[in-house]
Amino acid sequence: MKKVVAFGEILLRLATEEHERFAQADKFCATYGGGEANVAISLANFGLQTEYITRVPANDIGEVCVRSLKKYGVGTQNIVFGGKRLGIYFLETGAVNRGSKVVYDREDSSFATLQPGMIDWDKAFDGADWFHWSGLSAAISDGATEVLAEGVKEAHKRGLTISCDINLRSNLWKYGKTPNEVMPDLLPMCDIIIGNEYDAEHAMGLDIDDSLRGKFSKESFLTVAQIVMKKCPKVKKIITTRRGSINASNNSLVGLVYNGKELIESREYKITHIVDRVGGGDAFAGAMIFGLINWADEDLHSLNFAVGASSLKHTISGDANLVSLEEVEEWMNGVGRISW
Repeated sequence: MKKVVAFGEILLRLATEEHERFAQADKFCATYGGGEANVAISLANFGLQTEYITRVPANDIGEVCVRSLKKYGVGTQNIVFGGKRLGIYFLETGAVNRGSKVVYDREDSSFATLQPGMIDWDKAFDGADWFHWSGLSAAISDGATEVLAEGVKEAHKRGLTISCDINLRSNLWKYGKTPNEVMPDLLPMCDIIIGNEYDAEHAMGLDIDDSLRGKFSKESFLTVAQIVMKKCPKVKKIITTRRGSINASNNSLVGLVYNGKELIESREYKITHIVDRVGGGDAFAGAMIFGLINWADEDLHSLNFAVGASSLKHTISGDANLVSLEEVEEWMNGVGRISW
């Protein structure tokens, strides 16, 4: 069985209930999540061995956070304890024509105050085949970025498959660095990159032709993907999604993958009556990694599986995609019946 190691910050998520606005809320629903943790949970649900690497405070909240990963089968033995607090994000869930809102409270979190040498990467990568990270980790602090770089370099030295979800969030980059100051040193060590044209341009400082900027077409993605592969010869596949939005409750989703030879497009999935959109991209990334491991030569099948898994995540409250391999396959085959 392949073993996937993921690194990133796990957060306490405080969400308003019943689509309330922040101004209406007198209580919040508490769960735990974060981009890379969501990927690890998806992979564990699909039956892969996973290990999550992070830092949480040595208090009751940190312990509960770790247990939230364990209950889904994610390995936690290499999580380190220390620092002042767990990072938090507040979520106001949108509906119909009103979009969702996120407010971050991550300053001085246990993860943000990570320093080089705190993670034993030799132990963390014992028996590992794959390492997954995202641009979210590089956006938090100098220390977290340096620790991330330790992990990427060690994974590269060991010959692990490395995947990155660029996942740019402009309102996270507050510590004095920009994405194109940090990411260009790390992305060339990757085998798989998940991101769109905007991500590639701003994470790698690419000089994108004005005729392509903001188009988000198949042609623009193909052109940018080819540029990225020329700059990063180790990269084997570049993957993205295209979301159609009628309103906050009614979307459609399509996936694209460029494998260095051809551009492949998935079927379109309609997602109506969305329950929770947060984590949809992580669900896609996790399912795509699963597909690349299990159906290495079947990019279209992997892509359809990943988009199908992401569409199912939109029916589930919380950050993580709590579906099984069988449920995704049933959905891909058009089945949504009651399981008696």
